Amino acid sequence: MGRTRPGDAGAKVLKAASTLFYRDGIHAVGVDTVAAEAGVTKAALYGNFGSKSRLVVAYLRERDRRWQEQIDTITAGHDDPRERVLAVFDAYEVWLSRDGYRGCAFLNATSEFPDPADPVREVVRHHKTALHGYLRTQLERLGSDQADELMLLLEGAAVSSVVSQDAQPFHVAKRLAETLIAPRG
Repeated sequence: MGRTRPGDAGAKVLKAASTLFYRDGIHAVGVDTVAAEAGVTKAALYGNFGSKSRLVVAYLRERDRRWQEQIDTITAGHDDPRERVLAVFDAYEVWLSRDGYRGCAFLNATSEFPDPADPVREVVRHHKTALHGYLRTQLERLGSDQADELMLLLEGAAVSSVVSQDAQPFHVAKRLAETLIAPRG
């Protein structure tokens, strides 16, 4: 193992943890495995994150940051709030199918950390609340208050796509969303 420059170890650990935690599950992956995959020592891992729990929180925060970038990229080309909302369904499909249909990393983490007071659950709440807020803001521009319904469609499609190992649930959910937010008149 070569020497790691200061600052590099944290990025390497986070990248390795992201791959391993998503692919294998958080509790199934130990810090020894993360450090080995990252090519750093356990001391470097702990020096950057302090604990596995803090590493998990950092992993989810980084995933949330990347998700926000994806949403911004996919919705940027749409001025119409209806199109922006529907683009979120496309973003979900791209995001989850790219990762091999292991499902939503945030929902997966919730199942592994059942204590509502756990810091991991706070990151998950933040992520889901931010998405709900985005949908609500766009729908308010349309005079609609159906953000709860669209969240259920998105989350249901995410779960169904894992079971079926297919993107079809997102197509169905998007069609339902189109119907739900169709202009009235």
